[in-house]
Amino acid sequence: MLDYDEEAERYDALRGGEPRAAAAAEAVLGLVPRQASRLLDVACGTGIVTRRFPAARPGLRVTGVDLSTSMTLRAAVRLPGAVVRADSRRLPFRDASFDAVAGVWLLHLLTDPADVRAVVAECARVLRPGGVYVTTVHKGLSHNVGSDIDAVLAERPPSPVPDDPETVAALAAWHGLVPAGEARFQGHGQGRSPRRTVDDLRRGWFVTLPPGGPLTEEFAARLTALPDQDRPRPDPVFTLRAFRRPA
Repeated sequence: MLDYDEEAERYDALRGGEPRAAAAAEAVLGLVPRQASRLLDVACGTGIVTRRFPAARPGLRVTGVDLSTSMTLRAAVRLPGAVVRADSRRLPFRDASFDAVAGVWLLHLLTDPADVRAVVAECARVLRPGGVYVTTVHKGLSHNVGSDIDAVLAERPPSPVPDDPETVAALAAWHGLVPAGEARFQGHGQGRSPRRTVDDLRRGWFVTLPPGGPLTEEFAARLTALPDQDRPRPDPVFTLRAFRRPA
């Protein structure tokens, strides 16, 4: 897994910056009830998405949480006094504290199923009756846009899918949450190019291809042989699922 403390400085630039953040925030808010007054953004990262929630919904009180120290420091600049460094598996908030909980680009990072269960359980615990939990699902599949890069990567060892939609729905149901909608948004600026994919490969982006390994370098060589090394392929389209705690 990537070291997100090391990634923090260039995280926004490598992941679509403000256009992607705007698309994500709009999609999340489209699933959050208009009457919501408190929203928790779990794994808020640099806060580039988080800060857009109160800007778009005046009166909405937003709290950001992230485990990475470097990410938290950057988010705190964007949301002074509203960011907490904490583990999403053990949220430092009372039961039924929030009208909405957003967890964008989080579950896919959790390789241990017990961690996925813990995060969903915590997000459900802090929801008030009538509150909504919004999360991305199957993020890895979103990046498969049918390109020549995907054709090469399709032959790598399969990786687990912690954020499989059926798994997430079952966990939400276990904690009393019911389906409450779906949305999609474009990952602006995240279309892969061969050269950028090789860089990601060697940084540990792909969990079944450890940096420096012979198989990793074999895939790097195949990607380097593709044409148009710096031309981005189509952007991914991410999927959000919402789950509501019945009133």
